[in-house]
Amino acid sequence: MDNIAEGFERDGNGEFKQYLFIAKGSCGETRSQIYRAFDYGFLDENTFEELKSQSVEISQSISNFIDYLQNTEIKGLKYKKLDQPQS
Repeated sequence: MDNIAEGFERDGNGEFKQYLFIAKGSCGETRSQIYRAFDYGFLDENTFEELKSQSVEISQSISNFIDYLQNTEIKGLKYKKLDQPQS
């Protein structure tokens, strides 16, 4: 979540997407830790399946958002500020 917040504050889609990719990678790391916790017996099977499912869903949501940003003509607030006419 922190990566997403930091990327959003950059006000441009290119940088935002970069941070979303980092967040997606962190989601994969979390899933790896979920597997490890299950393997060591810290999670029962139901908890493991629920957490794994949630991590896959979050990863897919981030991926869908990245796809949206790649296909939109809106490029971010910092570019809008540059495009506004000077008075």
